Amino acid sequence: MSSSEPVALRLIDREFLIACAPEEREGLLEAASVLDRKMRDLRANGKAPSFDRLAVLAAISVTHEFLALRKQHESQEQRFSLGLAALRQRLDAALDAEPPKS
Repeated sequence: MSSSEPVALRLIDREFLIACAPEEREGLLEAASVLDRKMRDLRANGKAPSFDRLAVLAAISVTHEFLALRKQHESQEQRFSLGLAALRQRLDAALDAEPPKS
């Protein structure tokens, strides 16, 4: 089992130390970078909201994007499954058909 190590994350102008396993470090840094960009975008388009408000707005925005992508993925997965089922049905029908008589 991997031990946790503190990783320094920077959001806007604040630093946070978060413990994580070494193999999760890169993903955590990437997530913090995405969140930082989202917070900076919101701050640039807003009336200088507080850090806490920026964090909440960014979290809601990122979660909304995630849920939309997940829904899209599930829809595509469902269409793919239906397509495979139809193909399997056609293949079964072709294999079950009697061979032509000479």
